Amino acid sequence: MAQSKKAALTLKLLLLSLSTVFIAESAHAQSIQQKPPEFAMSVSNLRNQRYCEVLYGNRNWLTLEVKVFNTQGLNLCPEDQWKALSKDAIAKAVDASFVLLNGPRYWTMDEIQAAGSTVNNVKESFGGIEMNLRAVVKVGLFKQLIGSKQYSPNEIIRTTNFIYRSGSTVYELTSSAGDVYVMQSYSQIVNPTLSIKDLSTLEQQLKMPAGWSYKSRVLERDLSLVANGIAYVLQDNLANSYQRR
Repeated sequence: MAQSKKAALTLKLLLLSLSTVFIAESAHAQSIQQKPPEFAMSVSNLRNQRYCEVLYGNRNWLTLEVKVFNTQGLNLCPEDQWKALSKDAIAKAVDASFVLLNGPRYWTMDEIQAAGSTVNNVKESFGGIEMNLRAVVKVGLFKQLIGSKQYSPNEIIRTTNFIYRSGSTVYELTSSAGDVYVMQSYSQIVNPTLSIKDLSTLEQQLKMPAGWSYKSRVLERDLSLVANGIAYVLQDNLANSYQRR
């Protein structure tokens, strides 16, 4: 029973990391590109825009196939409808062995450019909330176990450009090794009252590993975080998500 609970917890934490992919591609179908990507879609005015996700899937031996649905571009995840969602009801409706409700979350970049096979119009409705399929990810058991730690980067297969405009504020974690991770979204999953005005002093709520630091700064020029096939993404102890520069 204890092992079962531990496996469920590590899986949930991993999928919270997976759910930070706005546009993702199946690892077995895509390799890291060698030339600059040609982005097929662009969405702007995203900063502090609310979104939610529903993830569901089925385990096949040591592999879990997860579908990631996202409200981005369709609605702002109405609070009453979101709170009314039932994981059990969704699992029964879609015949899934696993369901995760991930949200609400809020973007901290200004624009997203995306490419890849998941730029699509596949939609489903969950409790009246319409969502677009953003990823189908197959996760091996080993990845499930090693990808569940806070402040530990996970490899996310996707082709995106996260754009932070000049004059806007970015929020950064720096690891003990000197790697810089820029916040891509903040979450109200752990702290339901967290808002964008709290991010400048977020270090007061963070439980960072030794040697890590957090800061906010105003950009003097545009910042682009391009993931040309793969992104390194981590989460802090509040489930806020960051991508490595």
